[in-house]
Amino acid sequence: MKNKSLNLICFGLIVSVFFLASCDKPSYELKEGIWRGALLTEAGIEIPFNFEVKDSLGHHYIDIVNGQSKLRVNDIRIEKDSVYIQLPFFDAELRGALLDGHVDGVYIKHLPDKEVSMAFSANYNVAWRIKEQVASPKYDISGKWETYFIKDNGDSVKAIGDFKQEGSRVTGTFMTRTGDYRFLDGVLDGDKLSLSTFDGGFAMFFSALLTNDSTMVNGEQYSGFSSQRKFFAKKNDKVVLDDPYSLTYLKPGYKKIEFSFPDVNKQQVSLRDARFKDKVVVVQILGSWCPNCIDETAFLSQYYKKQNGDVEIVGLAYEATKDFEKSKANIQRIIDRFDVKYPILITGYTANGDEPSQSLPMLNRVMAFPTTIIIDKKGEVRKIHTGFTGPGSGKYYEEFVMEFEKMISSLQQE
Repeated sequence: MKNKSLNLICFGLIVSVFFLASCDKPSYELKEGIWRGALLTEAGIEIPFNFEVKDSLGHHYIDIVNGQSKLRVNDIRIEKDSVYIQLPFFDAELRGALLDGHVDGVYIKHLPDKEVSMAFSANYNVAWRIKEQVASPKYDISGKWETYFIKDNGDSVKAIGDFKQEGSRVTGTFMTRTGDYRFLDGVLDGDKLSLSTFDGGFAMFFSALLTNDSTMVNGEQYSGFSSQRKFFAKKNDKVVLDDPYSLTYLKPGYKKIEFSFPDVNKQQVSLRDARFKDKVVVVQILGSWCPNCIDETAFLSQYYKKQNGDVEIVGLAYEATKDFEKSKANIQRIIDRFDVKYPILITGYTANGDEPSQSLPMLNRVMAFPTTIIIDKKGEVRKIHTGFTGPGSGKYYEEFVMEFEKMISSLQQE
């Protein structure tokens, strides 16, 4: 009887130890559902974003959420207690230690000559983006705002802020004459505006105070690890920017542009090639490092597939490096992502300084990425559009698409 009791006691102790060990075992699971991520700037400012983890047949994928935008990320690897997330553009990644619904790690952006990193953390089942509300919004900031961002040298850059407010939530973007800041998402907490975005390559946080329903002061823009600019804004429904068709143009004496660069398979491509003869041609000046170029490529790729060969498009890539293979790898990611069927050429020039302008000497300048050149059936340049306002700009993007399609259709009829 004694031995039986002793055996039962020993069995009970073993079961208890096993149960406690099981309870204490850490969970290295990237849980399905909503997460709140945050990057930390040099100044200690959080750049928050939300992402949703989903599982399809045992394979994780992530949607990074900014307003109405969802960026799909498929390349996710979990090894023991670590998670590795390769972002689809900009040669960037998230790495971190994974434990019980929390990730603690680093965001890394790979540049040609160095790596730039920021502290990264994320928490599971946190649906809010900016810190939870303290006060009800005092104003409604919906509408257009004439905005000025202040450079380090004191000069200002004019922009248009266009926002929509529902309760305390604010979405929208800032647009400059060369593009937009994509989908911004945040809150108006009392009189304090906070907005952020993270697209895998660029992270931004904006804050400002509202002194009334038409004035923003003490504006701060934090971008990446260390960039910081001040801004102020006034509500102005009539504000406009420079005409994007007036900024880049052909020098006197020129009617056409010429170039010959290799595609990703090292085949030389020129506008003199048979595929471009007697067709309307769109030349896209882009870089894989440029978020507005990504938006334009998404649009042009879909547009091109609907044309059945009646319109040709060719991209000219100006990368951060002159190394062909590295440039090819970055461009190939874009081609694969958007199933791009038109050729994108590796120019061998970088986007730095005057190199883009030197490569196309018939232009007065290449002042922004992207720049889009419209060529008629005779091979003559008819329009040059600087910048691109993407889907984050709402109606401005829709207006551009309608204008672009109408213009191409008109040239086809000539």
